[in-house]
Amino acid sequence: MNILQILPELNVGGVETGTVDLARYLVRFGHKAVVVSNGGELVKMLESCGAKHYQLPVHKKSFFSIVKNIPALVDIIKKEEIDIVHARSRAPAWIAFFACRITGRVFITTCHGYYTRHFFSFVMGWAKRVIVLSNVIGRHMIDDFGVPNERIRMIPRSVDLTKFQFTYPDKKRNRYFNVGIIGRITPLKGHLYFIKAMAYVAKEIPDLKIWIIGDAPVSRQAYKEQIQILVKRLGLASCTQFLGTQRDIPQILSHLDAVVLSTVTHEAFGRVIIEAQAAGVPVVATSVGGVVDIIDDGRTGLLVPPREPLSMAEAVIKIYRQPLLAHVLAKNAYNKVKEKYNVELMVKSTLQVYEDALTTRKVLIIKFSSLGDITLSTAALRAIRNKFRENYKISLLVSEESKDALMRCPYIDELLVANFKGKDNGLGGLLRLGSVLRKKDFDLVIDLQNNRKSHLLGFLSLSPERYGYNNKKLGFLLNHKIRDDRRPIDPLTHQFRILKMLGIELEERKLELWPSREDQEYVEELLSAQWLIPTQRLIGINISASIRWQTKSWPISNLVKLCEELERRDLRIVLTGTQQDASSAETIVNQLRDKKIINVCGKTTVNQLACLIRRCAVYISADSSPLHIASAVGTPFIALFGPTDPARHLPPASRYVLIRKDLECAPCYRPRCRHKRCMCLITVDEVLRAIQELLQE
Repeated sequence: MNILQILPELNVGGVETGTVDLARYLVRFGHKAVVVSNGGELVKMLESCGAKHYQLPVHKKSFFSIVKNIPALVDIIKKEEIDIVHARSRAPAWIAFFACRITGRVFITTCHGYYTRHFFSFVMGWAKRVIVLSNVIGRHMIDDFGVPNERIRMIPRSVDLTKFQFTYPDKKRNRYFNVGIIGRITPLKGHLYFIKAMAYVAKEIPDLKIWIIGDAPVSRQAYKEQIQILVKRLGLASCTQFLGTQRDIPQILSHLDAVVLSTVTHEAFGRVIIEAQAAGVPVVATSVGGVVDIIDDGRTGLLVPPREPLSMAEAVIKIYRQPLLAHVLAKNAYNKVKEKYNVELMVKSTLQVYEDALTTRKVLIIKFSSLGDITLSTAALRAIRNKFRENYKISLLVSEESKDALMRCPYIDELLVANFKGKDNGLGGLLRLGSVLRKKDFDLVIDLQNNRKSHLLGFLSLSPERYGYNNKKLGFLLNHKIRDDRRPIDPLTHQFRILKMLGIELEERKLELWPSREDQEYVEELLSAQWLIPTQRLIGINISASIRWQTKSWPISNLVKLCEELERRDLRIVLTGTQQDASSAETIVNQLRDKKIINVCGKTTVNQLACLIRRCAVYISADSSPLHIASAVGTPFIALFGPTDPARHLPPASRYVLIRKDLECAPCYRPRCRHKRCMCLITVDEVLRAIQELLQE
């Protein structure tokens, strides 16, 4: 793998040290390691281990600086053939995010801090994998930044044990009892509380020495002066040393008898803790943030409340007065560091995240409606799953009305349901739904719906790869598109023209549905209540297409005549349709009172209807979804086509009869018509002959 890490600078610090440690091991394991930063004292160390460094002003947070650095980073990514860009701070993360969008590379972040909920911080949660250092930071990113739990990976900071010499506290104690605080001098680190605590400690330990390791940034010099004044005011000047920034932390720790972490806010992790523990130095720390993950109070260190100098002082005094406790704390802490916080484990865990991010891909298929088209899409779903098997998660976005047909589909891993008549209605609803899709972090979108709504949602998902038809319905939002030239081709071929861009061919023209055993039992009970014996042949008739498409329906008078003729031939009839068809069904039943017609209009779900149609010897329908269901369950059907073109809409089947009239006005695709000649000219005799033909087969 070719890995690029990007961070503000390479000066001494936990983030910087971890970056260099990871780069060194990446090179050792045969990977390419590239680091982009504004430079610093660790650049030579980085390059000496075989990694490559590029200097860019990525530490600047100004908008213009971020924009200016994006093309420069893109050039580096392409030149070094980078696979993964790993951002470790917010300003570099913005640059990396857009550079990865442009180049199609995998974007990963590590959250090294407890970020305020500000827009500038949200980019840290937009990565394919978000690495956190502790449980507290992980919870923070989930709750406050909306990062899905499935994208969070916890990898604590690590320590290179070869750099530290472990020594038990009683083996190095001399005349002075040295207590140190290590870190940048900023208000968040709680130096003022530490100094106040040391004032208490000095009264109990005459030979106390206070070591303040670290310096204040330019913007915090006034705070440093405030600490120096407090040291003098409390009479600690003679025993306190401001040592500034130190490069050799292992050497410093070899002289310390205790380390104090006095942070007053959520600490992401606390690298200094495990470094001290690696050297055998007992630690007193405030119980904030990720610190509680590292220290088991009373076993591997001592925890105290933040902003309580007296409690901090009492803990330090306890370590001084109880050598056995100090010994036990040092031993237990070192064993925990070896087990959980060694650098080899960090590198191994990070490599696993990299490999997972590279190999695991998420596919979103968009197909809202209608039920017939959903059924037609099952061949595409099967082909997509056959193409994308291992390490692929396939999600399908459907409408509320169509979800039942796909609840048990074996070709998808996740069913996403949109309620376009409720919470997802309108532009606001689409934007909210787009936000949901964006959090899913899809690598690929396949738009089988191909309308304005679906194109917009695919774009809002921010998926880098979006496939569909360029049909002038916001088709420009797709970046992989094929022209919809409106040739009269069958619906499966039409769908697979999109899939062909992904190397998926139409090999099996078979539709599927997946009703449950409960659905089958419901239909059996329904038919049994109508005194239908298992051996009796059943003819299914779908009454109409839909309220909108009145031109598709066969006249009611013809349906009545057909039912009369079928009864004479000792064939049972079942009428199917929606609740809106109930009145038409009642009309037919009332005109044939002496016939044993089974009326189930509005009494079945889509899966129950599939079981019912499967039970039929022949099924008759106009161009509507039940016709596609008949194809999916393998029931011979008679398709009555009028205003629509069967070349475009006829579902695939081996046993069927198509009946249509070749009129100059057909196909017209008009939902309303005064004379409806195309359907009225289809005679009852034609349908009867078709039924007889299919029954004989």
